[in-house]
Amino acid sequence: MGQDHSDIERVVATDCGSTTTKAILIEKKDGVFRLIKRGEAPTTVEAPVEDVTKGVLNAVTELEELSGLKILHEEDFIKPKKNEKEGTDIFISTSSAGGGLQMMVAGVVKNMTAESAERAALGAGAIVMDVIATNDLRPVHEKIEKIRHLRPDMILLSGGTDGGTIKHVVELAEIIKAANPKPRLGITYQLPIIYAGNIAARKNIEDTLGSDTALQITDNLRPSMEMENLMPARLKIQDLFLEHVMAHAPGYKNLMAWTDVDIMPTPGAVGLIMRTIAKQREINIVGVDIGGATTDVFSVFGEIFNRTVSANLGMSYSISQVFAETGAENVMRWLPYRPNTKDIRNRIKNKMIRPTTIPQTLEELIMEQALAREALRLAFIQHKSLAVGLKGVQQQRTISDAFSQKISGQTIINMFHLNMLVGSGGVLSHAPRRSQAAMLMIDSFQPTGVTDLTVDSIFMMPQLGVLSQVHEKAATDVFEKDCLIYLGSCVAPEGNLKKGIKPVLEINMTMPDGTQIADTIDYGEIKVYPLGVGESVKAELKPLAGFDLGEGKNKKIEATLHGGIVGIIIDTRGRPFNLSLDDPERINKIVKWYKAIDMYPEIEKIAEMGQR
Repeated sequence: MGQDHSDIERVVATDCGSTTTKAILIEKKDGVFRLIKRGEAPTTVEAPVEDVTKGVLNAVTELEELSGLKILHEEDFIKPKKNEKEGTDIFISTSSAGGGLQMMVAGVVKNMTAESAERAALGAGAIVMDVIATNDLRPVHEKIEKIRHLRPDMILLSGGTDGGTIKHVVELAEIIKAANPKPRLGITYQLPIIYAGNIAARKNIEDTLGSDTALQITDNLRPSMEMENLMPARLKIQDLFLEHVMAHAPGYKNLMAWTDVDIMPTPGAVGLIMRTIAKQREINIVGVDIGGATTDVFSVFGEIFNRTVSANLGMSYSISQVFAETGAENVMRWLPYRPNTKDIRNRIKNKMIRPTTIPQTLEELIMEQALAREALRLAFIQHKSLAVGLKGVQQQRTISDAFSQKISGQTIINMFHLNMLVGSGGVLSHAPRRSQAAMLMIDSFQPTGVTDLTVDSIFMMPQLGVLSQVHEKAATDVFEKDCLIYLGSCVAPEGNLKKGIKPVLEINMTMPDGTQIADTIDYGEIKVYPLGVGESVKAELKPLAGFDLGEGKNKKIEATLHGGIVGIIIDTRGRPFNLSLDDPERINKIVKWYKAIDMYPEIEKIAEMGQR
């Protein structure tokens, strides 16, 4: 767009979700950008309205009513800002309406180029419907049928290192040509296909696909075995998302005309704010967005960004898949009483019938949060399996490799090096008590060492992601002041005891009021030290009994611990932590942990009633 937005003072941003369109108003106050108001309205991409701009106008009209400003004039935005009461400097938007961006990817080798293609698509904000590879063992006719049946918005084709053999990637192109896939939205245009493979095969790919598809060629995802180059393909995906997919969705042409920068897919925008914050603070981040149908996990480790979508793990429409995938025992182990399998199945069936209902009783809340732990745990396992070093690389191990731990094919997610965990989605952002959100993240992600726990207050990360492209300070100001809610630092040493209880951690710190704390904490405990938002302390932490905080067994570390709504949380239950349904002390342990973090009122009464 090439415009200078450095002097903006007011921003209106929307996120068009599959069910709700959310609008936020941001203004500069005393040199700092802050969230002023938030409005929302039903998304209007489907019949009977079939015009996404109607939902946007309704959400922005609510912003006008709440703020007393005049932002719209006859279904258009007043730009730039006229005065304190009228107009906005810019309008920006993200979208996942109409099912978001749905893609298929194809690559020669399933766990090499096809996996790189999957990472590129996921990082651009797509849902990957299927991965086709030369060696995926399906016969050709099955692959052709799959492409025809799924009707993706676009296909990403990759394969071969530059200058290598072209035979296999050309065969994949011929399979796509034979399938003659039709796009999901708009039957009058050609399906976009991005080729990001061996440059030696470009002429062959053009000859095969050029006339029947909207073929785009970009840099190779894997120019060599040792290098992965995802960004050109990601940018091309987002360009085609606007040009082809969005342009044919109901009302999007008008929305695109209103916005001052390109509309981004919602998950791509979330990834952008994660990367911006990680770079600014020089930290490693893991973020999760747990929704009704899917759970997205994002991570930035070093400068490597990854995103995964667990399309069958959600808290409403996909609740039965969560239960089926994890099994009854894994859900029941989190309940503070002896569970009844039939009762759990009935509750899940009720949720399937009425997926948008929220828990009405404490027992229902405890059940939902048990299921949420499993959805988060499984989604993170899936994320770690894709966030890996490059496979198929013959590496010479050097002494620096031993320290970097970036061994080919192994996950790059190192929990000792994780600085911040960000939770969002209804079950985390809107948990009745912030301590519940903290415990859910600790139980499912098992942070190790020292990790700051936070939640997104109202899920405005997508809008802030787009804003970071226009005005980074505005995006980071609002992210810091209004978006993130700090729960506190979690300290968790790695290690386990086979039996018995003995001290595993010594902690020494001076609190802001001058109080000296010198504690020794036994194995199997959750302990909370109150420390407010914005406060921090220097702590000396010494693991005992062969436990490790990142520097080695029994090695002392010094760390800055940050306060929050919950406080400093010490977790000595061991890593890896595994709670068994068969443990005779399970209920007593759960009651003790939940009480320590003040998770549920009357937890002892619930445990007692549940055992009758």
